[in-house]
Amino acid sequence: MNVDSPELTGSQARTRAAILQATASVLARDRTATLPQIAAAAQVARSTLHRYFADRDRLIYETTLDSIRVISGVIGAAATAEGPARDAMRRVITTLAPEGDRIVFLFADPAVLRDIPAEQLPDSAPILELIVRGQQEGVFDAELTPEWIRIALFGPLVKACGEAAHGMVPRHSIVPSLIRIFERGVAIS
Repeated sequence: MNVDSPELTGSQARTRAAILQATASVLARDRTATLPQIAAAAQVARSTLHRYFADRDRLIYETTLDSIRVISGVIGAAATAEGPARDAMRRVITTLAPEGDRIVFLFADPAVLRDIPAEQLPDSAPILELIVRGQQEGVFDAELTPEWIRIALFGPLVKACGEAAHGMVPRHSIVPSLIRIFERGVAIS
């Protein structure tokens, strides 16, 4: 079966998607998780996992690309160019937080993105443009660089999602906490 082709049946596409989601979730909690652990989380046999992905490296690479696609879609859905910048940033935080496992998988370990070609890396432009717009509107601190503010957004986001993944904080608490931290740190009252 050529699983990289767009010719997957509906069932095959769902199985592949379940494996990719499970991989991100399992590796967000334990970077050393085994293929049998990932297969169990995806509720598939290890042989099924190998039918779709030849080895662990390929599985991680494909999960990375899939997670980038998901995160990019979520940021797009947040409509960063619409409405006041403060409201748009709240939407970004609100839409990113439910993808916590993928965020932790992608950003907690710099090695995950190391082998991804530059043109396939996550596009930070929508977030940076939102930050610049917020600075122009006078709601985000203009004394900080947009990149600094982006890091001030994603650092706590990765940390909060990681703590939620490990059961240290309830998932439902991270959005209001992140909004409060972000707005008290870089927003201008």
